[in-house]
Amino acid sequence: MKSNTTPLHQRCLDLGARMIEFAGWEMPIQFKGLIHEHNSVRNNAGVFDISHMGVFAIKGINPKDNLQKLVPTDLHRIGAGEACYTVLLNENGGIIDDLIIYDLGIDAQNNHCLLTVINAGCIEKDITWLKKNLTPNQIEISDAKKDGVLIALQGPEAEEQLNQILEKPITNIPRFGHSEIAVRANNARHSFSIFIARTGYTGEDGFEILIQKEGGIAIWNQLIENGVTPCGLGARDTLRLEAAMPLYGNDIDKTTTPLEAGLGWLVHMENPKDFIGKSALEIQNREGIKKKLVGIKIEGKAIARRGYKIFYQNKLLGEITSGTWSPTLNEGIALGYLPTEVAKPGTKIYVEIRKKLHKASVVRKPFYRRVS
Repeated sequence: MKSNTTPLHQRCLDLGARMIEFAGWEMPIQFKGLIHEHNSVRNNAGVFDISHMGVFAIKGINPKDNLQKLVPTDLHRIGAGEACYTVLLNENGGIIDDLIIYDLGIDAQNNHCLLTVINAGCIEKDITWLKKNLTPNQIEISDAKKDGVLIALQGPEAEEQLNQILEKPITNIPRFGHSEIAVRANNARHSFSIFIARTGYTGEDGFEILIQKEGGIAIWNQLIENGVTPCGLGARDTLRLEAAMPLYGNDIDKTTTPLEAGLGWLVHMENPKDFIGKSALEIQNREGIKKKLVGIKIEGKAIARRGYKIFYQNKLLGEITSGTWSPTLNEGIALGYLPTEVAKPGTKIYVEIRKKLHKASVVRKPFYRRVS
């Protein structure tokens, strides 16, 4: 089956990208090299094509109350111009997907509008789940991206780079804030209205930008012309892992709960509204969790990969869910689930890498955090 391509596909090829199949899309894994791209985001600014992600509008009568039945996070804690990270749960409290929900406020037709960004590989099942559980005839779900472009501009110089191409510089969008802003790239025929959010998946300050096709290509081209580094999925993975941000399908899935995954801060049990999976999480709160997602550092130059086995006192107790060599820390880092009794930072463990046991330690997450 032929993979989907984004509107930036040819531009990525022109820039020398090496492409791979990812979640049904042909996407760039790297351009000039993973380490170069990773360090550009940590030290300057990098731009990612993330147009494979799903972007859907949810609007109608009380969309927050409708969606509240499906997520453990109190959606009424955010207002227009704000957003939150949360998860869709099944009856067992397992994670169907993680997503960001943006409150767009009231539109011209007096409908309350929300915007959701979901993982590319989960689009079909997520939309099926939403349509099954949201109140019929009250809520409309529509594709908000269509053939448009979704770009992530990330790094300490992201705001400076973005302001060079905006008609009016941004100065007041807080973390997880968002706005509609006019932009006119040098090589575009006219101005475009773009949705811009101060969110990202790298552990750095940055923005995610949704815009129609022509404007998106123009903005991408101008950012590259201005010296921003094009980055692929390889650097996106090392950056998010250093920041200990979970990857759906690796570190979280339908068999793991937010409490087990270290995402308990998303669960607002004090909210009187019920949600799917709440009973299961109440049991875990009462009885305690049996496994926990932990950070792991590997001694020496070894790299742990997904599926590698974790041993403690000669017993097989878990396996790596994500692992890489950290360009920032210059050491091997990984995530994996361990029984709670051995999941404390400082615990000495072993990871089997190419049939050899390597010393490792449980450490606090995240591995990297920018100091302002």
